Amino acid sequence: MTIEILGLRTCDTCRKALKALPGAILRDVRADPLSAAEIAELLAAFPESLVNKASTTWRGLSETERQQNPADLLAAHPSLMKRPVIRSGESVYLGWTPTIRDVLGAA
Repeated sequence: MTIEILGLRTCDTCRKALKALPGAILRDVRADPLSAAEIAELLAAFPESLVNKASTTWRGLSETERQQNPADLLAAHPSLMKRPVIRSGESVYLGWTPTIRDVLGAA
């Protein structure tokens, strides 16, 4: 089973997840953007937490931009996505918490 990590190549947390999950593949969402269908799927799974409102990118947005539809925001600003998003089979996980590491069998 292939594990796909959606994130940024420059993100320390994404790199930690990649290192801890042998055979995992990192998809840099800046270089290879998510499709509208993928964004919709992730927003359905994580409606309140997919947009990282603590990020530098979020703080740089105007109030008008912040009011946009989350799907449009994530399409325009891939770095707004909370990272990493990890796909393992049919399961999708958000973040790199101890619980997620345990579920995925990471050290």
